[in-house]
Amino acid sequence: MLHAFSYLAPESRSDLLAVLEERSGAARLLAGGTDLLVNIRNGLMKPEYVINLKRVADFGPIEFSKTAGLRIGPTVTINDVLRDANVRKHFPLLAVCAHDLASYQIRNRATVVGNVVNASPCSDMAPALLCLEARAVLTSTRGSREVPFKEFFTGVKRTVLAPDELLETIVVPASSAGARGSYHKLKRINGHDLGIVGVALLKKDGAMRLGISSAAPTPVLVGDFKESEKADTVIAAALKAISPISDVRCSKEYREYMVTVYIRRLLEEVK
Repeated sequence: MLHAFSYLAPESRSDLLAVLEERSGAARLLAGGTDLLVNIRNGLMKPEYVINLKRVADFGPIEFSKTAGLRIGPTVTINDVLRDANVRKHFPLLAVCAHDLASYQIRNRATVVGNVVNASPCSDMAPALLCLEARAVLTSTRGSREVPFKEFFTGVKRTVLAPDELLETIVVPASSAGARGSYHKLKRINGHDLGIVGVALLKKDGAMRLGISSAAPTPVLVGDFKESEKADTVIAAALKAISPISDVRCSKEYREYMVTVYIRRLLEEVK
């Protein structure tokens, strides 16, 4: 039986923050719902309140400027990212990772913010955001603070977000525009599936870094390296940074092996 909850749909930012403060710890935010509604149905979450973000004005658009970079609001979907010309031109690694997330239908609902707030170790968007040095703007009635994504994840399904805070904006800095990169994801089956392991690689201005998912309690950032660094050195650093487990989907050893395989492939592909 589906857990009963009260549904709220504030229409302004101030009302939303006030509701979050009042219901702190008892509420969950709904944007796409692709994780939240499944978790409620499975009994993993039992919130007293579900707060819909989609009626809040000005929460939807992707904004880009050459000085401020890219700004992604809390209701921007994965398909919004894929359709955005500025993302494809200036931050192609974001688009590559977004394309590998689930199916078209899920991408039409799932949001970028929701994907990272869920804090799954196998997040598809986290490796790109880590490599691009993105920041999370966290907002409450107490004000706003910015946290680099390399400090955002604290454990499996855990982040630095306080119960009364909203991840209002993801900021990808202008300094990361034009970076080259790609992403490889191992799945149990061909097509759309959760990642067994994922590796993103980014190169820009002679520097190189990696974002790795499904190989530690949180997505992991590895770097910086010089673009000329030898593959064995990069692989050794990556293996030191991760801590994969064996589970029903894959063994620890196979995850480590595929990280090395994907790093070698990406080093050849991303020129």
